[in-house]
Amino acid sequence: MVDSPPREQADAPEVPVRRRSLRAAGLPLAVCLLVVVALASIALGAKSMSLDAVWHGLFHSTGTDEDVVVRQLRLPRTVLGLLVGAALGLCGAVLQALTRNPLADPGLLGINLGAAAAVVSAISFLGVTSFTGYVWFAFLGAAAVSVLVYVLGGTRSATPARLALAGTAASAALYGYVHAVQLMDTAALDKMRFWSVGSLASASMTTVWQVLPFLATGLVLALALARPLNALALGDDTARALGARLQRTRVLAMTAATLLCGAATAACGPIVFVGLMVPHAVRALTGPDQRWILPYSAVLAPVLLLGSDVIGRLVTRPAELQVGIVTALLGGPVFIHLVRRRRQVQL
Repeated sequence: MVDSPPREQADAPEVPVRRRSLRAAGLPLAVCLLVVVALASIALGAKSMSLDAVWHGLFHSTGTDEDVVVRQLRLPRTVLGLLVGAALGLCGAVLQALTRNPLADPGLLGINLGAAAAVVSAISFLGVTSFTGYVWFAFLGAAAVSVLVYVLGGTRSATPARLALAGTAASAALYGYVHAVQLMDTAALDKMRFWSVGSLASASMTTVWQVLPFLATGLVLALALARPLNALALGDDTARALGARLQRTRVLAMTAATLLCGAATAACGPIVFVGLMVPHAVRALTGPDQRWILPYSAVLAPVLLLGSDVIGRLVTRPAELQVGIVTALLGGPVFIHLVRRRRQVQL
C-alpha cells in the first residue's frame, strides 16, 4: 500500500505518451486502409472483373465494356464516396462538439430533412426532373434549415440544448411535409424513391465537380475549428475564461456542417449514422482532442461508407443494396448501444 502512490505517479506521464504514439501511428495506417477500401470499391461490384481488367480500365482504357464500367461507373462512384464519407464524418464530429451531445449527427439538427424537403418541393411544384437540377435545391434546403435552427436556438443565447431542441422540432415538421407531398404526388414519390434512402449508384464526375467546392470549403473550415471546438467542449464559462469567441465559433461550426452535410446529402441523399458511428470509434483512440478527432473522422468515415457500398453490391449480386440501407443496418445497433450506455464518452 505504501508503494502504490509513487507507482501511480510514475505511470501517469506514460499515458499521454502512449496515446500520442497511437495517434501518430494510427493515422498513416488509417490512410492505408482507406486506399485499400477505395481500390476494392473500384475492383468489386455486381459485375465480376479481374485485376488486369481493372488496371487496364484505369490506365489504358480503349473503350471496351469493362473499361467503361471502371472509368465511367466505378471510379466516379468511389471518388464521390471518398468525398461524401469525409464530409459526413467531419460533419458528425463538428456537430457532436458543437452541441456537446455524443448522439448528435446531421439528422439531429434537421439538415438532412431540409435537403429532402427542398428536393421534393422542386420535383413536385417546379417540375425539376434531373439530378443536376435538384442537387442545388437540396443544398439550399440544408442551408436554410441550418440557419432556421440557429435562429430558433436563440442566436446569441444559443446553447447545445436549445440547438438540439430546435433541430428536433424542425425535423418533425419537415418529416411531415416531405411525406405529405410524396403521398399527394406520385411522380415526386417515384423520383425520390432511391435518392431518399441514400445511394452512390448515380455518381458521375459531373456530380463530383459540382459538390467539390462546397465540400472542400467545409472540410478546410471544419479542420480550422479544432482548437475553438476544444474550448467549447469545456463549457461556456470555461471557454470564455480561456478567451474563446463562442458565437463566432458556433456560427462557423454551423456553416461548416451545412456545407459538408448539405453538399453530401444533395449528391447522394440522406445517408444516416456515418457521422454518428465514426467519431465515437475515433474518440476511443484519440481521446476528446478535436485536433485528432477531425482528421481521423475525415479518413475513417470514407472507409465505412465505401465498405458499406461494396457490401451492398456483393450481398445481392447481381442486384444492389443501396449504401444508405447498409449504413442504417450497421448503425442501428450501434445507436441503441450508445443510448443504453449509462456513461457516455466525455466530449
